[in-house]
Amino acid sequence: MPSLQERLASILRDVLALQEETDGALTVHHDGTIASLRVVNIAEGLDLVSLTQILAWDLPLTKKVSDQVAKQARDSNFGSVSLIEKVNDKAVQRNSGKGAAKNADVMLRYNFPGAGLTDDALRTLILLVLDTGAQVRRTLTA
Repeated sequence: MPSLQERLASILRDVLALQEETDGALTVHHDGTIASLRVVNIAEGLDLVSLTQILAWDLPLTKKVSDQVAKQARDSNFGSVSLIEKVNDKAVQRNSGKGAAKNADVMLRYNFPGAGLTDDALRTLILLVLDTGAQVRRTLTA
């Protein structure tokens, strides 16, 4: 019987651009986003699929962007949408970070138990999550 990680590669290979990483993770590209999927063993018989999707990067951190991300986080049915603030390194050097221009990356994370799902169900769930992330990206970059 194939491992859950092997099943992921097998069921996604036909529907997504997929790269198998040396650490066992899968990197997939979907509608302008990049995602990493890996299987994490939590306890005996409990393997979680951990999906992290980069939705947008280097967005100017404005109130509008923050509000949009907060709304998407509230409205998302699949995963947790988060905003990661970054301070521009050159701005920090110029003025010690005070009032420095900030950028942000936006990510979606979703963890779920993969055992017991058929291949079709597992593929469908992953595609639903990835499509949720792509929709958030379209909203933020429109």
